[in-house]
Amino acid sequence: MTRMVERTCTLECSADDAWERVGTSALLHHITSPLIRFAPKGGPFPKRWREGEYRAIMWLFGLLPIGWQAIVISFPEPKDGTRFVRDNGYGPLIQRWDHWIEITPGDHPSQTRYTDRVAVEAGLLTPIIAGFAQAFYRHRQKRWQALAKTGVAALR
Repeated sequence: MTRMVERTCTLECSADDAWERVGTSALLHHITSPLIRFAPKGGPFPKRWREGEYRAIMWLFGLLPIGWQAIVISFPEPKDGTRFVRDNGYGPLIQRWDHWIEITPGDHPSQTRYTDRVAVEAGLLTPIIAGFAQAFYRHRQKRWQALAKTGVAALR
């Protein structure tokens, strides 16, 4: 069973600025905190994501270990002005976490349309994990929006 979760928001920064930040592991740590903390396995995450597989232990609220997850990064070809980052992740709890990030110029040059879209497969836990994904992406996007308002350059 697969569940799709999708959330879109507007960021008050240019699409180029959003693209520059979405490619950093610092952004992942910032926008997922304090809900989920990713502790890299086998060395730190790269400063800028490169295509490949990274492993992390996930901690709920930074306190409760919830297992490991593979983060499998790729950068699909842009289409019609939209740029993409894909994390086709997996782990023992979540067999498929196919997360696509879309960065699209907004209606104004200082705005970006940002979308998180994920296909979740976690066996009998799929409905629960998909519900968590909805809350998780709402949290991430609120953190992203707050960061964009202060200037995405603040996160380096």
